[in-house]
This record gives sequence, structure tokens and C-alpha cells, in this order.
Amino acid sequence: MASLKKRDGSSVAPAIMSKFIEGFAGKVFYPDTPAYDAARDIWNRRISKSPGLIVQCSSTYEIAQAVKFARENDLAVAVKGGGHNVAGHALCDDGLVIDLSPMKQVMVDEDTPTVVVQGGALLEDLDRATHRFGLAVPTGVVSKIGVAGLTLGGGCGWLSRRYGLACDSLLSCEIVTAQGEMLTAHQTQHADLFWAIRGGAGNFGIVSSLTFRAHPVSKVYGGFVAYPREDAVKVLRSYRNFMAHAPDELTAYAGLMSTPDGKPAVALMMCYCGTESDGERVTRPLREIVTPLFSAVQSMPFPDMQRLADQANPEGINNYWRSTFVKELSDDVIELIVEQSNRAESPLSIVLLQIFDGAVRNIGVADTAYPHRDAGFNVAIEAKWIEPKDSNCNISWVRDFASALRPHSAKTCLVNFLGDESATEVRAAFGSNHERLAQIKAKYDPTNFFRLNPNIEPKE
Repeated sequence: MASLKKRDGSSVAPAIMSKFIEGFAGKVFYPDTPAYDAARDIWNRRISKSPGLIVQCSSTYEIAQAVKFARENDLAVAVKGGGHNVAGHALCDDGLVIDLSPMKQVMVDEDTPTVVVQGGALLEDLDRATHRFGLAVPTGVVSKIGVAGLTLGGGCGWLSRRYGLACDSLLSCEIVTAQGEMLTAHQTQHADLFWAIRGGAGNFGIVSSLTFRAHPVSKVYGGFVAYPREDAVKVLRSYRNFMAHAPDELTAYAGLMSTPDGKPAVALMMCYCGTESDGERVTRPLREIVTPLFSAVQSMPFPDMQRLADQANPEGINNYWRSTFVKELSDDVIELIVEQSNRAESPLSIVLLQIFDGAVRNIGVADTAYPHRDAGFNVAIEAKWIEPKDSNCNISWVRDFASALRPHSAKTCLVNFLGDESATEVRAAFGSNHERLAQIKAKYDPTNFFRLNPNIEPKE
């Protein structure tokens, strides 16, 4: 049995480790076990870490058991839900990984209508269950992302302009604190913790289940339109102007990417949650800016919409991201984005523009921990490449792009897009809510036990 190391570098005694493993009902993996490498595999190939122990939990009790063991032995702890975080917070070296991937159950109450989702469920698990009842929860844009991690950082996606962020539909959650306590948090019970969870990332505990309000969404009118890259400035200006007056039923994003055959393009991705006839009429101006390379916009079940971006976010390749908000897509910003996008080193790389308005603005900045209610546009610079030898040039492209955009930046970004940013940049991502978050952190996690995340240090 390999050694499990404490934060001070010393090893946990084999007898103590063996006693924990023998009393733990879930699956356990350590470097000597055959399935260890598969258990430590995550979406971003660029991240490779070697935990001393990985425990796969199937209940809230098992999560609490693992937390208490880690506290007693001063272990670094990483929490793995969907494993999709670009920074690789789902893994750690030498310490303990608490893996929720077996906890994928989704229970729908169509009469309420509400949905209870376990902490290891992916968006596809949630969509599969709710769609049977003609319901949906506003989440993200890639079906393989974990529901819990997305929600804790806010969670924007195809239904955001109509129904808000994922955290805005959250009604309650079960959470294991840094002391190993199992709590239920909602508006009237542990209300401060419930406030912090909705945008404060994984700083306050391990969420084992989430209860959401569901919304009446079955079919949507959506898809992609790709235009030639040489028309990118015109397309992005048209997109900006159109979205300033678009109905809330339409969420549309823009992306600078390459077609499957490697041809640079600019794409508009849209989802209209209303009738097919209204969707066809409303989106027509976005589909006819110039002659498209291809257009695939139609009525479809919402789970199909949720899978459309999966191909652009494949598993097992290298990723390095930076992002920032810009208040407005001015002509200068658009020209800069196009110019920098044209310098991408890999045809797999994407620059994504996400609009934040509509229902997202209907909730006050201080009503949840998520602060970016009137942020404008998120510019996500996502380098994606296959060969490790190409890492330096791809990472440099992202950093140079981010530097060029900085004069136009709001100097803040989405928590869920944070990678290797500085502590100052992480703090800025929590905006005006950081001070209150630090105080709540001091109440529920005074020793900063949960620190492998976009970290908020506790402050009385």
C-alpha cells in the first residue's frame, strides 16, 4: 500500500490508513491498485496529479466519513464531481480525493415541480430525467459537466436569459462541512451558508445533493450557424446589436472556432425556448447576416441542444483558459478579439462570447454570492490542443490574448473559468461579495480546510 502524506510531508501510518479503508463502504483506490489511473483521470489532460488515496462515495455519510478522516490526519483534500474544472481542482498530489462520481441519482417531482440531484450527477443525467416530464433546469452548455460544480460557481447556459443561472433555481442543498457535519441549507435554515453556496464555488463544504426548481421546457428552437472568418467583424457587430433588443426567450452566444475540416469560422449558437414558429422568426436575423458556411438550426428536444457543444469540448485533450468580462462589445473590442483569435495555435481552440442579461439581471448583486448580474459579455479564451509538445505556444497565445484585452476588461471573470490566476484575480471574481464570503468562510471553515478551489480565505 502506498503512503498517504499529510500536509507537513509526513506519512499517515499504514495501520491508520488500513483501518479507514476497512471501515469505508465505498470504493477505494491508491497507487498500487489496478484501477487507480482510471480513477484519477479527469477531462483536462494537461492536469496530472497523483493522490495518495481516492475514495468514491455513494452517500452523504461516506462523504462525512472521508472528511473526518482527512481532518484527523491533516490531509490535503480535493473534491471530484464531474471532474470538468479546467484548473484541475478535482485532484491533488499525495492527499485525499473525495470522488462523488457514483452519486448520479436524479429524482423529479413533476407536481411541485422540483428536482433533487446528487452531487456527482452530470448535466446529461439531469436532462435525461427532467425531459421525461417536459421540464428542465437552467444549467450549462456541455452535457458532461458536473451539475454541482457548475451551480456553485453560478452556472450560465442555454436557458439563462429566460430563467437565470443554475444557482438562481437552487432551492436547497445537503452539504458536508469542514467539520464533517451533514447540514441542509436553504432560505430559512443556515441561510448564510445557502447564500454563499450560490456563487461561492467549493469553499464551504461538499454538496452531496441539490434541490432545484424546474421549468416548463421540452423542445427548443436552436443550433449553430457558421460564417466565414473573414466576415467575423460584421457578424459580431450584428450579434451585439441584435442581442441588445432580443427577447429573453433567446440565449445566443458567439464563438470564433474552426469547422471540423479546420477552416476558421465565426459561429452563432442559439437557443430559443418558445414555439418553433416564434423561434424561426426571432432568430432569422442571426441566421442571415451573410452567406453561412453551414446552418443547422431547428426544433429539437432540449437534451439535444445541451449536447451540441460537446464535440467542441472533447474529453482527454489539453486545455488552458483565461476569461474576462467586457461591459460592451465595442467596435474596437470586436476587432481586437477577431485579430487575436486569428493567431490561435490550434484549430481546436475556441474564443467564446457569452452575454449576461435578461433574467440574470432580475436578481440583485447581493441576493446571492454570484456578483456578475450586469456584467455584459464574458470573453472566454480556450486553448485546446492534443500534443504536449505544443503546450507552450498554446498557453502563450491565451496569455497574450488576455493581456491585449486587459485595457478593455472589467478586471473580473467567472469563477468557473478560473485557471492559474493570481490570488488577486481570484478575489476579483467574487466581486463586491468577497468580504461577506470571507466572513461566512470563517464561520463554516475557519482553518480553510477546503482550499483546493478558487479559494476564499476565512476572515472574521
